[in-house]
Amino acid sequence: MTYANEADLLNVALFGQTAQQWRDANPKLEGNMRDYATIEQLLVLANIEGMNAEFIHMGLLHGERLRRLNQIAIRQMQTLTVATNVRHLEPPKGGKE
Repeated sequence: MTYANEADLLNVALFGQTAQQWRDANPKLEGNMRDYATIEQLLVLANIEGMNAEFIHMGLLHGERLRRLNQIAIRQMQTLTVATNVRHLEPPKGGKE
């Protein structure tokens, strides 16, 4: 039960919904919400999992951990999606890559 609660905390921090809410909204899809996550979302998820463990060690309450993890997830997703867009830019014409 504790593991499921922590997984839902991470899901809400990153995806904005619990696993059950995702299943209810996507009854025809197999698997779980993480199976449909982007590589950027999975990277952020791994990062906030480690941070959540540290926040638990620090004694932060559930609500405070959720607030902080959500802020971190938003910031990391913004950074990663900007970096992804930069990678897709074409090199200058006539220049070296």
